[in-house]
Amino acid sequence: MPRLFSAYVIVDWSAAAKPATGPDSIWIGVMKRDLRFRLTFESFNPATRAEAETKLNAILDDLKKRSERALVGFDFPLGFPRGFADALKLPGEPWRAAWDQLDKLVKDKPNNDNNRFGVGSNLNQKLTGGPFPFWGCPPKDALTTLQPKRTRAHGPDDVPEFRHADLAAKGAASIWKLYYNGSVGGQAILGIPVARRLHDARSAKIWPFETGFKTLTEADLDGVDVVLAEVYPSLLKPAPVAGEAKDLTQVRTVAEHFARLDEAGKLGEVFAPAKGMAADVVLDAEREEGWILGA
Repeated sequence: MPRLFSAYVIVDWSAAAKPATGPDSIWIGVMKRDLRFRLTFESFNPATRAEAETKLNAILDDLKKRSERALVGFDFPLGFPRGFADALKLPGEPWRAAWDQLDKLVKDKPNNDNNRFGVGSNLNQKLTGGPFPFWGCPPKDALTTLQPKRTRAHGPDDVPEFRHADLAAKGAASIWKLYYNGSVGGQAILGIPVARRLHDARSAKIWPFETGFKTLTEADLDGVDVVLAEVYPSLLKPAPVAGEAKDLTQVRTVAEHFARLDEAGKLGEVFAPAKGMAADVVLDAEREEGWILGA
């Protein structure tokens, strides 16, 4: 069975407000084949999101020149819990409407200075008029519509706290949490506009929004240079190398995992839902929430 991809690019994102390298910063891991078709790994640790976007564009442009298709995995949600776009009265496909809305709101400077807390506050104002559902910020950044701590639990009439995929992954954080350890909301707010630009600049598809939530075949990816997906490194047991930063271990482990599955002709089925998954869950994933590859 032919491989679906020639390269596997895994991105550990960061919402840092200042340039940073080393632990808890951005890491990009690239698993690709050398001139002898042997899998080789290289990593990059850009200090800012702007540098990371430039590097990702260079990596993907180089692969395209060599007619090599890439799987790009980001470690933050690519979609919001069901009902988010509708609650904001955003027109069009829910996932894309949310992406376009974030692109309009986010201001992320080359030095990593960003307005993610302002974006959370703005969206809270539109959703509920109060400090909900987004929460989490340093006390100095607190606003009437964004508080350092969660102000209340989600009720039956609210957008859900978790996506279906977060519950399936067991331990995945809620996108509404913007700050503190284990939060992914800040990364998603600042990362989705980058994914949007990477996608729109080339022949790319976002799984499962544009590919469908199904087993992928070579025919499904005809003419596609890049598939963007969400990954969750904690699903895999890391295999550390002496002296390697934890984040680097994670991106390498994920890249190696997908490369091995592809080599064995088994990666395509990882893009499909688990057997017996309810039809409404599949539909929510395809329309708005997205899914975690391998969850």
